[in-house]
Amino acid sequence: MATARQATVSAPVVTGDDPRDRILAAAGQEFAERGYEAATIRDICLAAGVNVAAVNYYFGDKRRLYIESVKHAHELRVKQVPLPEWPRDRPAAERLHDFIDNLLERMLGFGQPPWQVRLMLREVLQPTDACRELVEDYMRPHFALLVSTLDDVCERRLPQHELRRVAMSIIGQCFLYRAAGDVVGMLVPRDEIESLHTPTQLADHVTRFTLAALGAAPPLASPASPPSSISRTPR
Repeated sequence: MATARQATVSAPVVTGDDPRDRILAAAGQEFAERGYEAATIRDICLAAGVNVAAVNYYFGDKRRLYIESVKHAHELRVKQVPLPEWPRDRPAAERLHDFIDNLLERMLGFGQPPWQVRLMLREVLQPTDACRELVEDYMRPHFALLVSTLDDVCERRLPQHELRRVAMSIIGQCFLYRAAGDVVGMLVPRDEIESLHTPTQLADHVTRFTLAALGAAPPLASPASPPSSISRTPR
């Protein structure tokens, strides 16, 4: 178990006017770094600059604090990388690219992953009660938007279960670069990662791969235009 002094060194004191917000920020960083079991209410409160009793007052117990921390992490990440707003006439293929680009930027952007991404990744790989609330409140609406966009791309030619499979394939491709980033770095030359693995470049590839699978773009092996040729108008 970490000592109070160790917690002070590893987790900077969180500042702000609202004690509840300070607790959420400190808890999110602590849970992201150490996991639910290893994180302690004492260290969280020390980093937040509040009395231990404040957790019971605002959240009831550690379990509820963890759930609210995971949801708070997702809210912050969406604010940092908000979903695009499309004009009504924006083509479906371009909307698909925008969605995938946004998803990858949220997962990979800003260099080293912030604590919000680390906490959500931990929750996805080792689900707790927080995962169901995260899915219902945030992930399901985003997933529905992706399925709806794919439906527009296909012009209603695929059944819903096939659209959901395609949507899962898209998420899986994107998630690989976050969850197995170290393995990707072992398999792919460093210069290739630095020059060709930006979120937008990966979005180009995943989008074209998906469109080709749906018959909405030429096969990847064809002498077609490169992925960057996906026609995009200003958002």
